[in-house]
Order: sequence, then C-alpha cells, then structure tokens
Amino acid sequence: MEQARRLGDVLVVGVNRDKRVRELKGRSRPVVPEAQRAELLAGLECVDYVVLFGEETATSLIHALKPDIVCKGGEYRAKRVPEQGAIESLGGRFVLLRQVPRVRSSSLIKRARR
Repeated sequence: MEQARRLGDVLVVGVNRDKRVRELKGRSRPVVPEAQRAELLAGLECVDYVVLFGEETATSLIHALKPDIVCKGGEYRAKRVPEQGAIESLGGRFVLLRQVPRVRSSSLIKRARR
C-alpha cells in the first residue's frame, strides 16, 4: 500500500467482495470477511479510502473514479490485467508494484496451518 501511496496524493483501495473471492479462490476463502478487510485497510495511515466491489474486475470502479494511476501487485506480472486498458483509455497510467516476498494471503494461510 505504501508503494502505491508514494505514486499519488490520494490512495483509494478496491477490495473484492466475499462472494467474488470465493469464486476466484474457493469456498474456504476469504479467511477474513470483507468488512473486516476493508476496516483493516482503512486503518492504515497511507490509505485514504476503501471501496468494496463485486464485479469480476475493477474496471467499472476505475471508470467511476477516473484515477490518474491504477496499481496492482507484482503477482499480476504474468497475467492479463483488464484494468490496464481501462485506466489507459482514460489517459491514466497503470503500474505493477514490486512484489513483497512472503506477503501473500495464500502463503500466510499455509504457514498458519503448519
């Protein structure tokens, strides 16, 4: 989050709704409910706003907010990222952030289970 914050003046974080997380990652996810994930992020000093979204991508959120920059985590490096086209169509910039080693929810869940 701090990497993203350094790129702009205001940081708005989009959080996937629980239903969408289950569709993407399986019935055992999310581990933390959407309201708690949003509250946790909102409590970070670098985060200004948190928005929940349930669509497959954050494209409609991008079109509604019209940000100058959209960031995704480095784990998306090898994946198609539809949000990139959305922000670029608005004249904005898409940035893949540096991946932080060992800080992924799936890794944390595996370590906690051990």
